[in-house]
Amino acid sequence: MARGPLFREDYHPQFSGHETFPLRYGWLKKVYDAVASTEDKQDNKPVFLGDDAIARFGVGKNMVASMRHWGYAAGIIDDLKGSPVIQTTKLGNLLFGSDGLDPYMEHPATLWLVHWNLAARPDKTTWFWAFNHYHALTFEREDLTKGISRLAKERGWSRVAAVTIKNDVACFVRTYVPQSPLERGSNDDALESPLAELGLIKATGKRDGFRFVRGAKSTLGDGVFLYALMDFWYGHSSAATLSFEAIAHEPGSPGRVFLFDENDVADRLACLENITGGKLRWSETAGLKQVVCEPDVNFEKRLDFIKMDYAGAARKESA
Repeated sequence: MARGPLFREDYHPQFSGHETFPLRYGWLKKVYDAVASTEDKQDNKPVFLGDDAIARFGVGKNMVASMRHWGYAAGIIDDLKGSPVIQTTKLGNLLFGSDGLDPYMEHPATLWLVHWNLAARPDKTTWFWAFNHYHALTFEREDLTKGISRLAKERGWSRVAAVTIKNDVACFVRTYVPQSPLERGSNDDALESPLAELGLIKATGKRDGFRFVRGAKSTLGDGVFLYALMDFWYGHSSAATLSFEAIAHEPGSPGRVFLFDENDVADRLACLENITGGKLRWSETAGLKQVVCEPDVNFEKRLDFIKMDYAGAARKESA
């Protein structure tokens, strides 16, 4: 039986908002700055609306809407509940604030964090389904489009047009795969997405052929992995233990989202005790493979762990 948030009765799919533009370099910082400079107002949603927004961001109306979409999807901005105010998030402040860890998205840890927010949460249906439910290693765009269309029909999702899914799949591929010189041409609209640097999806060389790149991820630091593990755990279970099976295979898990093999997950978990000072530890007692957390672990402070991945870069800059 299929499981995960996409199969809940109250799930609402999302296939639009990006206006067919994949995330671009510099967008998240611009979105963060625009919101940070206006979040003290009673209503700052006009920051993304009208002619003022076009002048502020220096792009067309549709691209402004796309920038806003990616700001929300990447977890950099959010709505203040019960108020017409958009606010910056803790992650946004940590990365792009006045003393931000990586305001220009030059560190791979930032890209992995953005990828985690896009693919580990069910808000972006195509992203979540592709990384967590599509089991083949190779695909063509049409494969993803047909699979998601079939899911939409099975789940009874209303008002989901085939062309909307097709456009979303095209944007998904462009988010992770660099375009060929022929596709790129001299058109500014073809600028690459920073997430293409992660190498999670690559062209196979065949016409419209792509493959998911499974295996160890050398640029993924222990801090971001630990943050992802705790983020998944926080939303998945309130128990003091989390099974290896869930971490490696459950929809929305680090194993799925980072395209790890089981050995890659096991290697990461074996280091937890040293990384966390014993707060989290790997256990194989009585044949049960699981991670155990101490009672005083505060999952609300999981963002603190990602700082360790930027520590080396900070030392190098100060040298």
